[in-house]
This record gives sequence, structure tokens and C-alpha cells, in this order.
Amino acid sequence: MVATDLRSCLLSINPLTGNSWFHDFPLVTNRDIVQAFDRLRENLGITKVNSLIGVHSVDNRCWSGQYKNRNCSRGSFLLRVMHFIRHGELRSTNRNAWQLPPTPTWTQKDARAGSEGMKAARAIAMVSFRSYEIYNKNQPEVASEKLEGYRAASYQKYQGTKLANRFNAFSYWSLLNAMDSHHVGRGRGTAADALATIKAKTLVIGVSSDILFPVSEQKFIADHVPGAQYEVIESLYGHDGFLVEFEQFRELIRKFLKVKENILL
Repeated sequence: MVATDLRSCLLSINPLTGNSWFHDFPLVTNRDIVQAFDRLRENLGITKVNSLIGVHSVDNRCWSGQYKNRNCSRGSFLLRVMHFIRHGELRSTNRNAWQLPPTPTWTQKDARAGSEGMKAARAIAMVSFRSYEIYNKNQPEVASEKLEGYRAASYQKYQGTKLANRFNAFSYWSLLNAMDSHHVGRGRGTAADALATIKAKTLVIGVSSDILFPVSEQKFIADHVPGAQYEVIESLYGHDGFLVEFEQFRELIRKFLKVKENILL
């Protein structure tokens, strides 16, 4: 099955029309996602969540905030924070990229709509995922006379194509909207007020070179979650450090859980 056929199969159906949702799919928030997870927990007969671990931890944070008095929590690992202005700026630019010419297909009710624009959006996002140092290290230009065909540009194009081949633009759009709409303090006062109610034992981890979710943001969480432990992973890989520095993460989590054996992550 080719990638475009796979993407078509993954489009969900609007029960009111019998057709794919396309652009009409309703806004889904991270609190909605957590409620779905909690329904799954109930159906599986799980009465208590021992530990939560996640990368962006939007879901972890929601779960800790929504269900803090019910079923979460001997340990909660929070790696990322709430929606901050920079996140929204980048995701808004992502969405703009696939709405504009020369890729105007986004308005069409087609499973492949926006796929070319999504490639550009992903390339834009990659700039915030990796640090300046890593781009210079992994995509260096050794020929000083080169005027085109740059390694960094080729890498960006490759990343965009890779995402488009395995992901649907409508799903990507919905996820971006869910992340943008998130605010842990909605209906709970401020973000600091909401974080202060979390009773889970919490480890907050940031990546030193992350420009998308800077360590100052992680420090904000640790400062407002009672008794939270704060750690920083030293890495040149920026936001993608969590994908690369797994040995550092493993050691921090092992210490946090106070276990001697190695942990599979």
C-alpha cells in the first residue's frame, strides 16, 4: 500500500455525514485527550496510575491537574510545559506554510490535501528542533564556493518528505491546534495556581540547548509544583535532545524512582 493510500485509510468518518471529516473535525484539547486516556484506564480496570512519563508532557500535566485527587500518583515525570507564546508563533507559521501558494491544495476535501505544504511546515519546525551547533556539526558545508545544493537545505527537505509519507496533514493540523489551545490554568486561575495543586511526586527535565521549550520554562514548572525535582540534560541537540540523550534520561529517572537496576526507555 502506498503512503497516500495509507493516509486516506486513516481519515476518520463524520458519523453525521458518513464522509471524512477533513476540515470540519472539531477542536480537540489536551484535556479531551486525557479524558480519553482515563476512559481507557477505567476500561482496563486500572485503579491507580503509578507513574506518568512523557516527552511534551502536556498529557501528563493535564492528568496530574485533572485527576490529582483520584488516581495519579506515586510518580509523575514532567518534561515540558504549557503553551507559551513562542510555541504558538512557530505552529502558526507551520500552518501558514501549507495554506499559501504554490501549495493551495489545503482547501480541497482530499486525503492528500496540504501534503506538500506540510513538508514546508515540517522544515520550518525542524529549525526549532535542532540547535545551531548541531546543524553546523551534522550538515557542514566543506566547499566554500558552493552556491546551491546546501546540505542543510537537503536535510530540511528530507525531514518534510519523511513526515508527509507517514502522517496525514489533517491529523497534524488537529494536533497543532490542540497544543496551541492548551493552558493548564484555564478554569483554575493562573498556571502557577494550577501547578500548585499537583500532589504527584514530580521530576521536571529540560534540555540545555532547547530553544523551543527553554529550560526557563521547565524551571517555572519546578518552582510551582510542590516539592518538584528539577534537572537539566546537557546536550547540543536542542529540542530533539530527548531523542538522543537517552542514557542521561535513564539515569535521572532511575535515581528518581530510586531503583538500582537499569530502566528500559
